Amino acid sequence: MADPDSTSPTEDERGNTPADAVTAEPEPGEPGAEGDGGETAEDGESGDDSEPDEELDTEALRKQVEKKYDFDNFGPADMAEMTAEEWDVAFDEDSWITGDELLDRVARDLRNRVANRDVFARIERHRDPPRVLAYSDEGYAVVYPDGSLEGEGTVMRDVKPTVALCSMDSYDVPENVPDRPLPQPDEVPEGGGELGNWMLQAIAGAQFLAGIALLGGAVLATAGVIGNRGTSIALLVVAGVAFIGVSLVLFFTVANARLSDTFRSEEYRDRLRAIGLEDGERPEFVPELDPQNSGSEAGADETDEAG
Repeated sequence: MADPDSTSPTEDERGNTPADAVTAEPEPGEPGAEGDGGETAEDGESGDDSEPDEELDTEALRKQVEKKYDFDNFGPADMAEMTAEEWDVAFDEDSWITGDELLDRVARDLRNRVANRDVFARIERHRDPPRVLAYSDEGYAVVYPDGSLEGEGTVMRDVKPTVALCSMDSYDVPENVPDRPLPQPDEVPEGGGELGNWMLQAIAGAQFLAGIALLGGAVLATAGVIGNRGTSIALLVVAGVAFIGVSLVLFFTVANARLSDTFRSEEYRDRLRAIGLEDGERPEFVPELDPQNSGSEAGADETDEAG
């Protein structure tokens, strides 16, 4: 029998909660609801505030890049030093030049660099398919209309900065450039300018004659024909030998310079022949762009500008 003084367990003690104490779960779409990808108004406001901060950071980084790099003399070393973030802010994708205009600018700029002896390569501007092909005996590079590159060797290294610069509207590409900046092998002279060599030879000849005169004076002084007791025969001999020695060194320098010029000229002719300026054949490692553009003279006359 139950104790009359004992009280019956309340609803809270039985684990039941009054209905009005239960917090209703928010319906989907209400301000407090949680959902996939949902965000509160406060989150949205904080996101809006971060966008101006990002724009300010980008603008500050762009100014820093403009101060750090000289884009008028932008080269491979600068490209290697640039980080991905610096590249993105320096080159705006929306303002890049692409397509045939980019290929024409690249071809002109490369030919100008070849004419100035900054780059050694044969430059071909293909129309079908639209490409710029640059190659030498040490590598090649293919430039596509979207600015992408394919290649290897020193030519690839030289072409990379040219494509980057030519894709910028602010970069001025030379207009009047030769279509064929490389000479034919038989047009290469035997050596450099002879004026310097002739001047050195004249100086060496004068030094040699002076040395002979001093030695002759020493012989005559020894025989007593000229001079007196105060005449230093040893000094005349030393001076004469020194003058003759200097003249021989100058003659050797001239001979070595002429020999070096001859070797360099022959080496340059060999490189020109290796890239097909004599027989029209490309090096074996250069890929064929298209069956219609096999590199023959007939194909080049119709669709290509080879230089």
